[in-house]
Amino acid sequence: MAAGKGKELEIADGSGKKKKLIIIGAVVAALAVGGGAFVMLSGGSEPVPQEMDVAADGAPAAEEGAAASADKGSALYVTMPRPFIFNVPGATKDRLVQIKVQLLVRGSNNEETAKVHIPLIESTLLRTFSTSNAEQLITVDGKEELKKKALREVQDALTGVAGSQVVEEVLFTGFVMQ
Repeated sequence: MAAGKGKELEIADGSGKKKKLIIIGAVVAALAVGGGAFVMLSGGSEPVPQEMDVAADGAPAAEEGAAASADKGSALYVTMPRPFIFNVPGATKDRLVQIKVQLLVRGSNNEETAKVHIPLIESTLLRTFSTSNAEQLITVDGKEELKKKALREVQDALTGVAGSQVVEEVLFTGFVMQ
């Protein structure tokens, strides 16, 4: 009997070691996956070096986008005071739409001009939004097209009054259709 008990103890010790190895392996694998995910999602803190264009005289050439944004001023956002609420026709029924809008402008002069002309901008946006239909506004492409059309209309309206386009982009910060 003593010999039988010894064999059972040896078998139990062998399976215990296997369980410990499996648990340790699982923990190591989980740490490796977690560490890899952290590295991939956190990104590096060092900026990636970019190639610079060199002018004919050997001096670095300024990029057009950087020079243009430096001339225009910093990006500022003008929030429309109220969301736009309007009806649009649909194939089966009319829909009610609510859009919250912010305007991207460059420089404090354009910000002040946009704030002064908010009633004109609101009227132009409401007129533009109400010409759409539900089938257009359901799709992402339809929303993008509406934003582009709204930008053109607002720029045209402000050019007539302020003498410049003022608004660089129309942004939808909220969009609900019922």
